[in-house]
Amino acid sequence: MRRGIRSGKTDALTGSLLVIYTLAQALGISPLEIYQMPAQLVQDLLAIHGIVEEIKAEEMEKQTKKMK
Repeated sequence: MRRGIRSGKTDALTGSLLVIYTLAQALGISPLEIYQMPAQLVQDLLAIHGIVEEIKAEEMEKQTKKMK
């Protein structure tokens, strides 16, 4: 599973578990709540989470460059 996570190549079950884990952690909710959501909502929330994480990384990079 670790190799699949790092390479981005996983089977459908592992991919589903990663999505559920990621959203549950990001939203601070139970994984069971993710299971009960419509698939489109899960996809939308995962996309938004990805964008927010990208923006955070960009801001951290800017701050790191300012400190140098």
